Amino acid sequence: QVQLVESGGGLVQAGGSLRLSCQASGRTLSSYAMGWFRQAPGKEREFVAGISRSGGSQYYVDSVKGRFTISRDNAKNTVYLQMNSLKPEDTAVYSCAAEYFGGIRITKDRVDYWGQGTQVTVSS
Repeated sequence: QVQLVESGGGLVQAGGSLRLSCQASGRTLSSYAMGWFRQAPGKEREFVAGISRSGGSQYYVDSVKGRFTISRDNAKNTVYLQMNSLKPEDTAVYSCAAEYFGGIRITKDRVDYWGQGTQVTVSS
């Protein structure tokens, strides 16, 4: 079993930055592709960014390309999401997810483990 715990969410003004962290316990993340999802009230959960098991490949949804960066440190069993130039449309609960031997494009039905989520609120 893998336990994922996110941190780093909060309130920020439009144009600001936040760095989210996802720390894993239970076993190493080296066998898992990792990703970040977000969900706003009344909206479906959206896949935002994914990263390969080694960290060598990344994927971003078009709406965050150039603004968000996903990275991982397998030695620390941690995945990060650096969010710059934040917009009010980015407001959501952000959750990290793990897929055993997955690729960089993760769908909800293939997720093996979810974090509890962290709230990101961007004011205008």
